[in-house]
Amino acid sequence: MTDPHHSRTAPATRRLGVLRRTLATGLAVAACLAVTTATATTATAGTPQGLDRYYRQRLDWHGCVLGPADQEGADLERAGARCADVTVPLDYDDPGGRTVTLAVSRIKATDTRHRIGALLLNDGGPGGPTIGAPPRVHAALKDTAGRYDIVGMDPRFVGRSAPIDCGWPVGFSLLSSGPGRAGFERQVSFQRDLAARCRSAAGDLLPYASTRNAARDLDVVRGALGERRISYLGLSYGTYLGTVYTQMFPGRYDRVVLDSALDPRHTGPAVMSVAVAENDRAFADWADWAAARHDTYGLGRTREEVTAGILRTVETAAARPLVVGTGAAAVELDDSRVPSLLFMKLSSDSDRDRTALAELAVLLAEAAAGRQVILPPQTSALLHFLFGAQGSWAGSALQAVVCADGAAPRDPEHYWREIERSRATSPLFGPLLDNITPCAFWDDPREAPTEVRRDAEVLILAATGDPRTPYRDGVALHGLLPGSRLLTLRGANRHGLYGTYGNACVDDAVNAYLAGGRLPRTDPLCTLR
Repeated sequence: MTDPHHSRTAPATRRLGVLRRTLATGLAVAACLAVTTATATTATAGTPQGLDRYYRQRLDWHGCVLGPADQEGADLERAGARCADVTVPLDYDDPGGRTVTLAVSRIKATDTRHRIGALLLNDGGPGGPTIGAPPRVHAALKDTAGRYDIVGMDPRFVGRSAPIDCGWPVGFSLLSSGPGRAGFERQVSFQRDLAARCRSAAGDLLPYASTRNAARDLDVVRGALGERRISYLGLSYGTYLGTVYTQMFPGRYDRVVLDSALDPRHTGPAVMSVAVAENDRAFADWADWAAARHDTYGLGRTREEVTAGILRTVETAAARPLVVGTGAAAVELDDSRVPSLLFMKLSSDSDRDRTALAELAVLLAEAAAGRQVILPPQTSALLHFLFGAQGSWAGSALQAVVCADGAAPRDPEHYWREIERSRATSPLFGPLLDNITPCAFWDDPREAPTEVRRDAEVLILAATGDPRTPYRDGVALHGLLPGSRLLTLRGANRHGLYGTYGNACVDDAVNAYLAGGRLPRTDPLCTLR
């Protein structure tokens, strides 16, 4: 197995910084304080046989900076964080076998008299690093921050936690099939090759990348921290991890916030194919926004004109790849990549993010017209991360989790039929989100997905126009967990609400729950302003 400490190098931290800046899709530690034997013994009551040594391990808290280029570690330490390693079994059915080392960070509670406990974070992905998130959540918690130990970790095989890297030529495997059968056949070959690379590079680890194992890891971290129960804040995929934790470890959680929630019945390989309509609506809203600013961007004076221009750009990319950037920094964008890039920029309706998408559309239109395009540094970094080998580690981790969480249809014709069905109403995102993925060529998962059979009193956040996790997913999870409360943000095309979107209604509701421990009496409704 890959040495887990191999990732603790300056190049790795630079890669993590690129992911944070470009995907934006998120923990820390202070004061060295080992868990006492008495506390750990109490925290591990009912521990499965053979796992005591993991639950009772003493954590060695140390600095978070791995080298001179580690901006993330520096930010953690500046916020008062310390870091540690937690050892977990690779295979929980074989606790005496191989192990994985998880990197965690913590900002300790300063108001020890009113301390609530540990708040564990997961920023989603799947496969997204979260070790750097505590400073952000600490700021969002405001007056309640000092009452929590705010803890984050990079999940197994992610970031600083023994990362999987399949040696892919791209970092983002969600690509469009293009306008015709020939493009789809190229995608079948390409995705089959990606799966083969993962099987060759990390085949012995891939079966253990599941969310169920990530939930087991969370519980080991709980025990190693000496906590009877943990609170939890999960974003996007992190809502699924949090839901799974409530089902596998009832009685070991306190306050749980699930931000931009997934329907646990639609996770795994099918997680994105359910969001075609939501992305179309978010794109239409952006097109209206861009049309109102035609004098600035020149993309069209109506939604229809803006949309037609984007589709012409994709058609041009199908005939000849668009070349953006110059020299060694140049990137070719064909019809499989242009929709992916637009999709990546469509997760938020803030003016800042809509501006970024409009500026990107202008650059793509310039390239489609055959003119030389000079890329801003951030855009260049994003393109090389998504469509170059430097992003391989991130794409590998994401796909490992997705494919371990559920079986995908094997027959390529299944995907072709879905593409043809959705293309009629969604020519931009149907061929992207319904396209074949490496999971079609993956080995079958070791475990069946988790079924939600236990109620859980959690706070669910959902925006009505979320283009990543549809609002109906939040409604569905609320129905599966009748003791929960569903906070709705009406009218927002936004993925990720708490602490980053700037909606006081959302932030105040979450902070009141995390401070007082009581869910709202009724399902809250928030508006944009």
